[in-house]
Amino acid sequence: MTPHDILRKTFGYASFRPGQEGIVTALLEGRNVLAVMPTGSGKSLCYQVPALARGGLAIVVSPLVALMQDQVAALKLAGVAAESINSAQDRDGNVAIWRRVAAGEVRLLYLSPERLMTERMISALSRLDVTLIAIDEAHCISQWGASFRPEYDMLQSLRQSFPGVPIGAFTATADEATRRDIVGKIFGGGAEVYVAGFDRPNINLAVAPKDNARQQLTGFLEGRDGQSGIVYALSRKSTEEWASFLVSRGFRAIAYHAGMSAEDRAEAQSLFMTEKGIIVCATIAFGMGIDKPDVRFVFHADLPSSLDAYYQEIGRAGRDGQPSDVKMVYGLGDIQLRRRFIDQEQGGDERRRREHKRLDALVAYCEAPECRRQNLLLYFGEESPPCGNCDICLDPVHLVDGTAEALWVLEAVKTTGQRFGAAHIADILAGKSNEKADALRQTGLPVFGIGKAHGRQHWQSMIRQLVGGGYLAIDVAGHGGLSVSPKGQALARGEGAFRYRQDPARTSRKAERARKMVAAVEEGGVSDELLQRLKSLRAKLAKERKVPAYVVFTDRTLIDMAGKRPLTRWDFGEVHGVGESKLQQFAAVFLGEIARFVRQESGVA
Repeated sequence: MTPHDILRKTFGYASFRPGQEGIVTALLEGRNVLAVMPTGSGKSLCYQVPALARGGLAIVVSPLVALMQDQVAALKLAGVAAESINSAQDRDGNVAIWRRVAAGEVRLLYLSPERLMTERMISALSRLDVTLIAIDEAHCISQWGASFRPEYDMLQSLRQSFPGVPIGAFTATADEATRRDIVGKIFGGGAEVYVAGFDRPNINLAVAPKDNARQQLTGFLEGRDGQSGIVYALSRKSTEEWASFLVSRGFRAIAYHAGMSAEDRAEAQSLFMTEKGIIVCATIAFGMGIDKPDVRFVFHADLPSSLDAYYQEIGRAGRDGQPSDVKMVYGLGDIQLRRRFIDQEQGGDERRRREHKRLDALVAYCEAPECRRQNLLLYFGEESPPCGNCDICLDPVHLVDGTAEALWVLEAVKTTGQRFGAAHIADILAGKSNEKADALRQTGLPVFGIGKAHGRQHWQSMIRQLVGGGYLAIDVAGHGGLSVSPKGQALARGEGAFRYRQDPARTSRKAERARKMVAAVEEGGVSDELLQRLKSLRAKLAKERKVPAYVVFTDRTLIDMAGKRPLTRWDFGEVHGVGESKLQQFAAVFLGEIARFVRQESGVA
């Protein structure tokens, strides 16, 4: 079959989305490809279609067991012979699957890097008719390879182990440095690079200084009853604390982190995927490959590791294209902790230098005085006009000249020895005595109380913005002491000026009104009652098959179904996302539900 035949008959799609067909063609013609495509743009089809068209066995490298299981379940429902050999299955089950693979009965085999990159597995696969290799979540090659999962580094030997076999690497997020890293390691510098647009215009972006994060989260959740969302936190312990806090406030919240048992993680994921109104409080262990289309919000209670990670994590929201909101709160403590994590990494000075630069870019994004989306997209090499759908566009920042006050801060940092943190420096400027200041006789310094006309919070905000702008540096190896950077020294010499935001922690009423107005928009032209009945039927079928609901049909398919109201098998086959296998399995039961609704609506018993 041609790629278009496979797309229509197997997956139920009338045509390729923008960007897909070129990647499919390149892999079919035997060329190596790195594809960077935003979440929800259909990356998986870009290797699944050529895998089926080329015949033989395709190897798919995937980082998480849950991700592999979901994709295999979805392919099987579409009538594709797909399997996964992984640690969640017992040995007998894995052996039985391998026998099917060896007999040529499997088209796509999903493996983790750890399972694939063993001498025994490579040797066994090299004796089979491997026609395609796909590496999913390929950014992990650059971000995890050095210390966390060294088997990702080992993937670079695949081109020697399988000469002539095209390799496709796929990810939703990779800046230019990461793309160069992937191409150099996996392809030895020789690959076609496809970069689709990174913009997700349906997502409202917001960032705020951390100021009582619990109150900030509960404020963010106002009016979101019944919505599904994710709260990202830095540690396993904090995810559990956030979940307990939200439960105490009446929300349906659960924790998810790598320290939980496989059974508990699977149960949490299943609950999130199949029920409405669940909030998952998670570390980054949750989310990769999660294909839940109606995640309405993502809240970062702690600073992510980089803009790449941030983009990946906010990409869980709004995959159905409907309006969604993301918000991050952060403080100087977050920056200090992230710096410490980088310095403790194994992987060499060059890697640490690059990761510090990535963190610099994230902090600059947080402190940006202009459109957030412009800043985010520019990081990935994409220019755009102001978006009109971020906190800064909806409530523009007013910058004022703060050069004189910045010089007071720099002087306070220098005269106290460049070894104290933000809280202490703020006290010095505000003229608030404390035990350390008294003991070191700092209350007699000329800068003590020089800024007492402003409160302590003002000076902490000023210090945070000076750190964000690169005028002050944090001593990560020590105890978070501030020092004046070369850029700050230049400012002190009279070179340049410093502008800052006044009262940056205030709540944007305009942005909140806009959010509530967008959230009130409903799916037009579709009976909500019919849609809910179809979703209930989907949930029942998914539970029977022990798969996430979206594996049966995505929300987009159900919305199209509710709009078209097919009453014959032919009409059902024309619904978006209905291929031949799902037509055979599900036509009768969904057509029956639609027919009952139509009869009831028309008053016919």
